[in-house]
Amino acid sequence: MLGLGMLAQTAGAVFINGAAFLIPALHDDLGLSFATAGILVAMPTVGIMLTLIAWGVLVDRVGERLVLAIGLGLTALASVAAYFTTSLPILGLCLLVGGMAAASANSASGRVVVGWFPPKQRGLAMGIRQMSVPLGVAVAAMTIPSIARDHGVGSALLVPAVICGLGAILCLGVVDPPRPDRAAAERQGLLVNPYRTSSQLWRIHSTSILLVVPQYVVWTYALVWLMSDRGWSAASAGVLVTATQILGALGRMGVGALSDRVGSRMRPLRWVAVSTTVTMLVLAITNWMDSPVSIVVMVVASVVTVAPNGLAFTAVAEFAGPYWSGRALGMQNTGQYIAASLVPPAFGALAAVSFPVAFLVSSIFPALSVPVIPADHESKD
Repeated sequence: MLGLGMLAQTAGAVFINGAAFLIPALHDDLGLSFATAGILVAMPTVGIMLTLIAWGVLVDRVGERLVLAIGLGLTALASVAAYFTTSLPILGLCLLVGGMAAASANSASGRVVVGWFPPKQRGLAMGIRQMSVPLGVAVAAMTIPSIARDHGVGSALLVPAVICGLGAILCLGVVDPPRPDRAAAERQGLLVNPYRTSSQLWRIHSTSILLVVPQYVVWTYALVWLMSDRGWSAASAGVLVTATQILGALGRMGVGALSDRVGSRMRPLRWVAVSTTVTMLVLAITNWMDSPVSIVVMVVASVVTVAPNGLAFTAVAEFAGPYWSGRALGMQNTGQYIAASLVPPAFGALAAVSFPVAFLVSSIFPALSVPVIPADHESKD
């Protein structure tokens, strides 16, 4: 089940994140400006924000298997439709619809992992599942740019079409995690809206929104910083950024395993928030001092800033329970995507003034998250 959950999330990531690798072909072959091409390839992200909660509601209603199969199937169809179109507006519509469909994997694959693994193994399992996004980005990076250059944008979108189509078929083999019937769930209080009875979920969502700011500052500007501020070549900077992605994925696994060992999601989350605050502050200081140590600190920042994702995701599913976790996970991701979409322009303006200033300001957000992080709670799963 973990493998199928990872496959579903990876397939969705190939479509959503792979769109960005179409920019060179859209610019060079179709003559679009970078700004116009950027708007076009942002359509999958817009689509995913529109439907995350709706897919979560459907997961809670009909289960994970059908949602994964239907969602990935629709993503594959949107990719095939994009292959046949020569109209840029219709291409944008296909990317939007594909993103709306690919959002199904976020909540459903998370529910599969949480539902089938006991609490003492769940953190590690979710950390492994969280590796799906960098894996999907890697697959897209290795295939889409070269195909788009040699055979056109439409042909490049056959890559996510094939992967998502295969994923949809294989996800028919997903077995929905066991959960009590609705009558038993009602007696156990599992049908009660957790957002009305506690501030726990709201605090976890708020924490994740604050923590996503330094994460996307590093993701967005590490390459640019290495090249423009540190004087690295594009090739060398690309190698280092790729290496940090791998280290970040391993870091997610490590933090998840740590949460299993200490029997807590919130304590490691608090440790990560404090570590992120300190790391971004040190990065700002060493960069301001023009110290070569800042490069090492950037590598550390690339690891610690992505570490909390799996912890918060697991905690949300555990507290929401089997009849509310789908929409709760949708709410979790929606807030993060909205915040993430605001980071590049806001911190781009700060970075234009000074990278140390941008890093310093980004350290404020994880510091603000520390008092927001709630105490641990009893799992309802």
